[in-house]
Amino acid sequence: MNRSLGAPALKRKRPETDSPGLVDAERAILDSIKSKKDLGIWVRDIKLDTKLTDHVVNKSLKSLIAKKLVKEVVNIQYKGKKHYMAVEFEPSKEISGGDWYIDGNLDKEFIKALQDLCLWYMRSQRVATLQGVHNELKKSDVVNFELSAQQIEEILNSLVLDDEIIEVKSNGLGDYRSIPIGTICYRVASVAGVAKGSKVGAFASIPCGACPRINQCTSDGVISPSNCVYYNKWLDIEF
Repeated sequence: MNRSLGAPALKRKRPETDSPGLVDAERAILDSIKSKKDLGIWVRDIKLDTKLTDHVVNKSLKSLIAKKLVKEVVNIQYKGKKHYMAVEFEPSKEISGGDWYIDGNLDKEFIKALQDLCLWYMRSQRVATLQGVHNELKKSDVVNFELSAQQIEEILNSLVLDDEIIEVKSNGLGDYRSIPIGTICYRVASVAGVAKGSKVGAFASIPCGACPRINQCTSDGVISPSNCVYYNKWLDIEF
């Protein structure tokens, strides 16, 4: 993968000078398009804005594109409507869909590759945090492009929705001992013993599963949930 992410809306600065060789109609249309910056403008709105006829607008747009002053862009919200933008701008996330879209289409291959990388790392860990996954991918030789924490969080959320991983809170015990109490963590569903498709609630991180005295714990014994400091701490965190 050699995608370049997080490109700014303004690709390059150009002097705000009058473009030579433009007729009045082309200049009016170019001004209308430039006024929308990185949001682009629908051809019908250009006609309403400039009060020019369909024939003049269509002819002028072809000329502006040929002169490399204007480009056609895909708006994911209105794919059937042609939108235009001045060449010095890159489409905003509102119309491009952001990092998960390419040429107006959801980049499923890119998303799947990142999901697989996150799962690969998480399977090597009993439990992982967002920061841990992000740091691992940043120093991985497999990923040769910049990834933000927000992007990784969106990937992890998609894996939660797909029931590939579960989201829990650290209780500071067992597998969570190196993670501050209350921190959001993630575990691969199969490693956590959760069947895909099953719903996991707060009991996913109950300390009893990691307790070495679980076999000696009874409701009225010396070791019991009523006097267990870890269990009470977990109750305070989860509820």
